[in-house]
Amino acid sequence: MASPSREDYLEAIWILTRDRGAARVSDIAARLHLSVASASKMVRRLDKDGLLKYERYRGLTLTPLGEGCGRSLAARHDVLERFLQQLGLRDAVHIHDIVEGIEHFMDAEALAAIEALLDLVQRDPAWWERFVAHQRRAANSSPGHSRVQTDP
Repeated sequence: MASPSREDYLEAIWILTRDRGAARVSDIAARLHLSVASASKMVRRLDKDGLLKYERYRGLTLTPLGEGCGRSLAARHDVLERFLQQLGLRDAVHIHDIVEGIEHFMDAEALAAIEALLDLVQRDPAWWERFVAHQRRAANSSPGHSRVQTDP
């Protein structure tokens, strides 16, 4: 694909188009918490690269290539959010922030493994419930403790 920023734009444009039928530069800027000037600059780049068609003051539409990329990026985001929810995280903002931090570094093989795990959980929820119970017992026996250190 390219940079995380470019992926964020394509994902946002695809979601806005899906939800509203169209995406405007101002909508993209608002969704990504960026200036309209920054969004306009990236939209022109994506247009030049053949991922969307942009007409100034008229809006934009994704090309078939841009549509496919955007759909794939949104699907990746959704898989990762579902995975974190399945792990017991409940705060939607927190989940979204975590996914934003990791999604750009997830390769197809890792994503396929997560999807396979989610499929197994759906087919065999009793297995997953045993795992979650084990996870809670471990957390309760040593609260706040992890073998992985997250702070330097």
